Amino acid sequence: MSSASHPPAQSLVVLSRNRNLVSTRRLVETARERGHQVQVVDPLRCYMRVSSEAPQIHYRGAVLENVDAVIPRIGASVTIYGTAVLRQLQMLRVWTPSSAEAILRARNKWRAAQILAFHGIPMPRTAFADNPDDTDDLLDMLGDPPHVLKLVEGTQGTGVVLARTRSDSASLIAAFRQIKAHFLVQEFIAEAGGADIRAFVIGDRVVAAMRRQAREGEFRANLHRGARASEVELSGEERQIAVRAAKKIGLGIAGVDLLRSHRGPLVLEVNASPGLEGIERATGLDIAGMIIDYCAARGQLPA
Repeated sequence: MSSASHPPAQSLVVLSRNRNLVSTRRLVETARERGHQVQVVDPLRCYMRVSSEAPQIHYRGAVLENVDAVIPRIGASVTIYGTAVLRQLQMLRVWTPSSAEAILRARNKWRAAQILAFHGIPMPRTAFADNPDDTDDLLDMLGDPPHVLKLVEGTQGTGVVLARTRSDSASLIAAFRQIKAHFLVQEFIAEAGGADIRAFVIGDRVVAAMRRQAREGEFRANLHRGARASEVELSGEERQIAVRAAKKIGLGIAGVDLLRSHRGPLVLEVNASPGLEGIERATGLDIAGMIIDYCAARGQLPA
């Protein structure tokens, strides 16, 4: 693509704790190649004045201003403060593809599941409860094992375990409750064969998709856990579901994880900060460039 095809130069911020992360680095390099000014801002070094008259945000001793668009790459461990910083930038009329509230929705698996279900987006049967006295009835509601138990705030497959029998499910639920963890229980989609699909959504379309196959003996298809990735062609239904899921959560940029089941595509998760390395390698596409062009084009519009 020629430089003339790109949006006019903008001042962009990538909100990230680590400028050396592959996804952050790719966004910065691509933005500079396109002639934009770009700055990596660590949200934990931002501090704010919250005021109805003159809200302000400072970064490392200076006012953070004249920003056209902010691309949030907020890690799960700093979700609360990171989204507070993003919300402050939104108060200052800085455009972002994914709002603070949308990121908070995506990060809470209970909330995300309820939103998707409310809007009729197909997903694995999901259940959760608080009181240990309700475990038997909870499992009756869910159906026969195997079951997948997930920590509500887990990422990259951490806090995700497979229970093959009902007694295993009950034991794991008891263990999670013992440590006061928030969790949910889902049906296991055996026919997916240890594979899922990551659909990368930017705006109104899926721009890339990869199939992730879990390594032998593993049911979690996370690249960080040794899964193999390859480019995959999505059906029209899969594309439609992925875009709808991202929109209902409120994300302009999202990684929507799908399972292929006997009853059609099911949404497993909607990721607010999808990595670029695996999907760019699997597809050969310049997804960082697509993100920069999308954000730069919208950053120049009036707030």
